[in-house]
Amino acid sequence: MHQSKLCATHCLPQNRLLKDDGTPFGNHELYRSIVGELQYLTFTRPDIAFSVHQVCQFMHCPIESHYLAVKRILRYLKGTQHYGIQYMKGKLELNAFSDADWAGDPNNRRSTTRLVAFLGNNPILWSSKKQNTVSRSSIEAKYRAIATTTAEIN
Repeated sequence: MHQSKLCATHCLPQNRLLKDDGTPFGNHELYRSIVGELQYLTFTRPDIAFSVHQVCQFMHCPIESHYLAVKRILRYLKGTQHYGIQYMKGKLELNAFSDADWAGDPNNRRSTTRLVAFLGNNPILWSSKKQNTVSRSSIEAKYRAIATTTAEIN
């Protein structure tokens, strides 16, 4: 990957990974190793959290398109090595933001909750995780996201 072309984004928003849409990736151990390392990197690089979460769902049986998604994340990281979280002095005011994509997972139609909490201007909590149940509407998915965010900051 040293000679690979840089990538401006870590994923294509319109391209959702499917569980059985292609040929199996031959080296499961390599896939799991790279994805495991990417999971640790999300502690300091929350910008890749969603993409890493997507590829983590297929660690038991990855296919070629999943490995291509992993390589895209690596190409993005190569071009954004200077990115990271910087903390600054500021007011001690707590703000939280959340969102959900209604039925965004094409494999099981569950929504994904995304949240971030700030203390002043500094992010102190961020998360992206699939909701436990299938929501019947976008409002229900967003309500679940708000409830999750409230529980996380309490």
